[in-house]
Amino acid sequence: MLTPDELTRFARHIVLRHIGGPGQQRLRRAKVLVVGAGGLGSPVLLYLAAAGVGTLGIVDDDTVSLSNLQRQVIHAVADLDKLKVESAGETIAALDPGIRVVPHAMRLSAQNVAATIADYDVIADGSDNFDTRFLLADACAGAKKPLVTAAVNEMHGSLTTLRPFDKRADGTHWPGYRDLYPEKPPAGAIPTCSEAGVLGALCGVIGSLQAVEVIRQITPFGTPLLGKILLVDALDMRFETFEY
Repeated sequence: MLTPDELTRFARHIVLRHIGGPGQQRLRRAKVLVVGAGGLGSPVLLYLAAAGVGTLGIVDDDTVSLSNLQRQVIHAVADLDKLKVESAGETIAALDPGIRVVPHAMRLSAQNVAATIADYDVIADGSDNFDTRFLLADACAGAKKPLVTAAVNEMHGSLTTLRPFDKRADGTHWPGYRDLYPEKPPAGAIPTCSEAGVLGALCGVIGSLQAVEVIRQITPFGTPLLGKILLVDALDMRFETFEY
């Protein structure tokens, strides 16, 4: 049951017919793992915390640097040189001390990925490299964990939800990450954010939408991005959704 303070804190969710009291209780019981506490992970973590997700795991082995602050809004100048999982955890605790934060100060690898995702209901991928994305997508598919994965680069962003272990109404499986990207791009084929740059506010747009998709996996409403990818072009302010 929600406490009196929680009834007040989440009042705008509780009166929302798509969530209501039962949905808010599901959010409070939910465990979400966010991979990356950077440009995407920052808004994802902030909005999942604000939504009342009861347990938030954070995977990141990096420390906060000054160049991060242009887009990684969960960190501040006072957090420079701190581990990002520590800085993000402190910000979440200041927003809602009732949330359990589980820091994973490491990089995901073939050796630790299965154990890391095992205790979570939904995984959000905000990583910045294809090695981690493929590793995480394969692990989530094998463990039957919903994965909401997003990416940003320069002025463009993308978002999709993956449940390849589930079936459509016609009995066929929903597609997986390797249906969208059959092969990893060659090393250096796609410039990194440090090489090409990225619009900071676009990270907030994509990360906030990613949080919506995660919440939708916990307390279902509307139509998720299963078998569909949302592409955002900030140059021409275009939002397009394609099936795959």
